[in-house]
Amino acid sequence: MKLNVRWSCLLCLVLIGIAIEGVQCKVVQFIFGDSLSDVGNNMYLSKSLAQANLPFYGIDFGNGLPNGRFTNGRTVADIIGDSTGLPRPPAFLDPSLTEDVILESGVNYASGGGGILNETGGYFIQRFSLWKQIELFRGTTELITNKLGKQATDKFIGEANFVVALGSNDFINNYLMPVYSDSWKYNDQTFARYLMETLQNQLLVLHNLGARKLMVFGLGPMGCIPLQRVLSTTGQCQERANKLAMSFNKAASQLLANLDSRVPNASFKFGDAYDVVDNVIRNPNNYGFDNADSPCCSFGRIRPALTCLPASTLCSDRSKYVFWDEYHPSDSANQLIANELIKKFGFLAGGNSSAPVPAPESAIAPSPDEE
Repeated sequence: MKLNVRWSCLLCLVLIGIAIEGVQCKVVQFIFGDSLSDVGNNMYLSKSLAQANLPFYGIDFGNGLPNGRFTNGRTVADIIGDSTGLPRPPAFLDPSLTEDVILESGVNYASGGGGILNETGGYFIQRFSLWKQIELFRGTTELITNKLGKQATDKFIGEANFVVALGSNDFINNYLMPVYSDSWKYNDQTFARYLMETLQNQLLVLHNLGARKLMVFGLGPMGCIPLQRVLSTTGQCQERANKLAMSFNKAASQLLANLDSRVPNASFKFGDAYDVVDNVIRNPNNYGFDNADSPCCSFGRIRPALTCLPASTLCSDRSKYVFWDEYHPSDSANQLIANELIKKFGFLAGGNSSAPVPAPESAIAPSPDEE
């Protein structure tokens, strides 16, 4: 008799070390991030001003209709998952999400406008910060535990890949904007320390909830995105923002190395594509691009156009542009970024590079204070 997904995964999880013919339990991903990883959550946040729900978003993905991705095609996480044989996790707010879908594909909690800090992106009105995303993941673990039991859930979560990819909004849509109090409460050094302390607490909460394979993506040269260029007086990259990104990457790399060395039975990895993206932006022709300073989807000469709209004008060849809109890379650029991260993390096909470890008995509450 053919087993359904739920019972096949239950058998696979409980009968450790016993081969079951015809039954395979997948390693899945749980993704936490911002608009660079969002696959539709913000489409279901009706009050959110951070949206990718209009043409021409998604024009090179599937049926070409908007799907919640803030680009013309795939996200970096999409490409990495495809390249390593992992299923694409659906958005947490997708109405079709069920326990069986979670067991088969994982979950993506990423939300456009979200940041490591709760206060980040406040003017977008609705968005999931990382604390909020962790709270939602806690609910997911409870759902799966009710379905499978604790031992099977611990193994399922322990084998999953956890991707955390946030941080740029904490600068661009918080610290570097005078309307946010963080811009005058901190200096560059103290703000970076605030971010790292918060991120460390968040990663440890995920660990206490059962995560054993955690990967943090670093920041790119955010001072070179079209929005930052057009807001400068020269049209060039804003080097202060780039220096903040490099400082973030250095501190995050040290943080992950420290956690990896002192937290037992877990893997904490950090990777970034800063140098490659910086080189692409400064020498686009070497990588097959024609344009690295303006968006493919723009509103004529009106800049900045903060989003891509049906009335926008598209470039003639989307594969030749590094940036899709004022903020986000194109599908072609995301492919390049993903290739670099695959090398940095040493991803293996199937994504199962370490043995699963049982989760602890208890977890620390994240205590989010938004939404």
